[in-house]
Amino acid sequence: MERLIYDQKRTHSCGALTKTNENEEVVLMGWVQNRRDHGGCVFIDLRDRDGLTQIVFDPTVDATAHEKAGQLRSEWVMGVRGTVRSRGGNTNPRLSTGDIEVAALHLEIFSQAKTPPFQIEDDIDTSEEVRLKYRYLDLRRGPLQRNLRLRHHFNQIVRNTLTDHGFLELETPYLIKSTPEGARDYVVPSRVHAGKFFALPQSPQIFKQLFMVSGYDRYFQIVRCFRDEDLRAERQPEFTQVDLEMSFVAPEDVQLIVETTLARVWKELKGIEIPTPFRRIPYDESMDRYGVDAPDLRYGLELVKLNDLVVESGFKVFADVASKGGLVKAINLKGCGDMSRKDLDGLTEFVKVYGAKGLAWVKVKEGGEWQSPIAKFFTDAERAAIAERLGLETNDVAVFVADSAKVTNAALGNLRKHVAKERGLYEADQYEFCWVTDFPLFEQDDESGRYVSAHHPFTAPHPDHIGALSDRPETVKALAYDAVLNGVEIGGGSIRIHDHDVQEKVFRALGIEEEEANEKFGFLLSALEYGAPPHGGLALGVDRLIMLLCNTPSIRDVIAFPKTQKQTDQMLDAPSAIDFDQMHELHIKTVAPVTTDSAATEED
Repeated sequence: MERLIYDQKRTHSCGALTKTNENEEVVLMGWVQNRRDHGGCVFIDLRDRDGLTQIVFDPTVDATAHEKAGQLRSEWVMGVRGTVRSRGGNTNPRLSTGDIEVAALHLEIFSQAKTPPFQIEDDIDTSEEVRLKYRYLDLRRGPLQRNLRLRHHFNQIVRNTLTDHGFLELETPYLIKSTPEGARDYVVPSRVHAGKFFALPQSPQIFKQLFMVSGYDRYFQIVRCFRDEDLRAERQPEFTQVDLEMSFVAPEDVQLIVETTLARVWKELKGIEIPTPFRRIPYDESMDRYGVDAPDLRYGLELVKLNDLVVESGFKVFADVASKGGLVKAINLKGCGDMSRKDLDGLTEFVKVYGAKGLAWVKVKEGGEWQSPIAKFFTDAERAAIAERLGLETNDVAVFVADSAKVTNAALGNLRKHVAKERGLYEADQYEFCWVTDFPLFEQDDESGRYVSAHHPFTAPHPDHIGALSDRPETVKALAYDAVLNGVEIGGGSIRIHDHDVQEKVFRALGIEEEEANEKFGFLLSALEYGAPPHGGLALGVDRLIMLLCNTPSIRDVIAFPKTQKQTDQMLDAPSAIDFDQMHELHIKTVAPVTTDSAATEED
């Protein structure tokens, strides 16, 4: 008895056959996409990850195979031996194999399948919850297969490019010391050391710096990282990044390597030439013109400051904000005079999400006339000055926000992106890269009022600003740089501190005293005393980059087994409880969270 796999090996994938294979005897294996009975013949579309091939079971060719084919159903797994022949005038131009079919000589059914909860097709109307619960079925669909294949090729290109430039791929540990700075750590209890915990790395940051101290002057790793962050739409608790570090470099050296790598990625995967070097935009300029530190350069709609023009105006809302050190800005929505009052009310609600109290607007009519509830509060001269600065013309709409600098920039910066998307101001395959540079070294925490690292505490201050660390930390600029694509931060990096004394000064500015610094980072401080070279690097977010390359709206469509927005795994039903014996062995116990009802009971 003939047995496929054991006696006959697969010769081709289901997407590989063409007219050049006519009259060849082949063996194909895969999943039944669908079955069609046409008179005396049974037609099967056989699918694997490479494509589809039509299989014909003709009783005049092989009666046994034809009889078995009548049993086949969608998603059954089968193998077939047959002869490649032309489809004549019945070609299917949508398939790479559309010119041929395989006349079956032998059929073997490897496994049967239940009816899937959704069709295994490119376009399906199924909730993401169901798709994630049956992810192994979802991954059979063409779009996800293409995304993951692209992800594989991306990793290959990155590895090859960095290797060509003298980088070594080195590994760093997953079980490390918890240093809760920024996002929360995922912690792992130790069975051997009762009451103690490892942490999963949020980044290999310290280890790659130690590689530099150790003399491995060009390191990279495609690495998994973990952050226990609050729920956010396009964030995953575990994610992948291209991590790299270099010794004896300035920012432009790191940036050149990254530009070279990304240009090669886009050339090989998209056939698009990416101009290099990327545009450099200082942080202050980005915030001033775009309201965010990750600007989308595919369109205009820049923010314009109006404080000096409105501080003495009759519109009290603007005048008060301007006189008290706040920020009044506007955007000229060019040619958007067709916006209805409902549209403008929608924009008002949009900016409130970012803390703005409201949105003022002006429609420009023929002759420069202002149609607006606020028009009456401005003199002719003030309206003319505002119109000139904003470049207002007939059929334009100006939108204004007046608030603190933080709120005004966030509200208008995000509204800018929203309007551009809604109005279709850019093409799907349009890519605008840039670097945002010269970040502040510190940010002030709104709740505590203390300084925190804008990036991380190992970021080097600008050499000219080191003297201000002790008394003017808010003025210190960092040798930090973010890579940005189409308004999305795709990577962040910096030159690192390699001088022990400077690192201690930065810790002090952050309120980290010597004892705490030694407890958390003593090994790094010690390493810096044994000859540390100047060094810097960057981490690229792989998931975000693949999402942008695939033009898919969700990061979960480019990750094989993602978590939901609630940080759960629908397929595994994780996280889940563990049994008492396991907790006892790990020297841990759980405390049930106090609910409103239980709290009331306790008070009673």
